[in-house]
Amino acid sequence: MLFKLFLAFTLIPVAEIYILIRVGEYIGALNTVAVVVITGVVGATLARIQGLHALYRIRASLLDRRIPSRELVDAVLILIAGILLLTPGFITDTAGVMLLLPQGRAVARKLLMNKIRGWVGRQRMHIDISSPGPG
Repeated sequence: MLFKLFLAFTLIPVAEIYILIRVGEYIGALNTVAVVVITGVVGATLARIQGLHALYRIRASLLDRRIPSRELVDAVLILIAGILLLTPGFITDTAGVMLLLPQGRAVARKLLMNKIRGWVGRQRMHIDISSPGPG
């Protein structure tokens, strides 16, 4: 897991810098900066709007006395999308937009829910009642 995080935090920024330089050579540095800033502003606005809608859906689920698991996962994915869109670069912007789209979020939700089910399924608890408690 640590190795995967190391790769993510080193390879993605290197790839982002490479792509930013290439795009800058093609459309110009100022235009590249403008595109990155615009996607950040638009993405943050869209993430805010969708995040508020997700909170309303969570509230509605709770009022209906339902567990809002899907709504909570959507809210987390929208938060991640907002963070990705605020991070400068085309790779992170693409990933953020994919998470803002309902179809992309559905795929990510399914993957995340399967991962969570795997974690929960592997958890074991051992309670030892032979030793006295504290104090």
